[in-house]
Amino acid sequence: MNICIYGSANEEIDISFRIAGERLGELIAINGHTLIFGGGASGMMGAVARGVKRNGGKVIGISPEFFDVDGILYDQCTEMIYTKDMRSRKEKLESMAEAFIVTPGGIGTMDEFFETVSLKQLNQLKKPLIIYNVNGYYDNLTALLKKSADMHFVAQEDLNLYKVTDDPKKVLEYIK
Repeated sequence: MNICIYGSANEEIDISFRIAGERLGELIAINGHTLIFGGGASGMMGAVARGVKRNGGKVIGISPEFFDVDGILYDQCTEMIYTKDMRSRKEKLESMAEAFIVTPGGIGTMDEFFETVSLKQLNQLKKPLIIYNVNGYYDNLTALLKKSADMHFVAQEDLNLYKVTDDPKKVLEYIK
């Protein structure tokens, strides 16, 4: 299965997040899956990619050409696909992936999560989506979404379009 990971590219994140990312990558590889990701060498993206690669898995990076500068992209990818811009990158990630895992990340990761869940809400995407909630990183986001549903800004059933867990084994169990 092609699994898309969304996540931070910032290497300054706490080491506990990178360790969790590498563990997730190990499980992806051990279970025979392929990683599809934004191609970043650092942060959660790099950690997951290292975990996959270290355990013999296939790693496919998808990146806009302008990121192809020293140290930005993970240089151990099995395959690197270049796009003209970020929008094309997201389209390629969505089309190649069979499931999506949202790991801790910043604005870009949140954008990817919300676009994916919106596509699911509109029945334009029927692939599993799960949040890997390392160290409770997404607790406030999930509380906001619940509050939005409680206040009728989001339909209650839309909260079922994704799952949330802090257990990497449960992440992979869900997407199977």
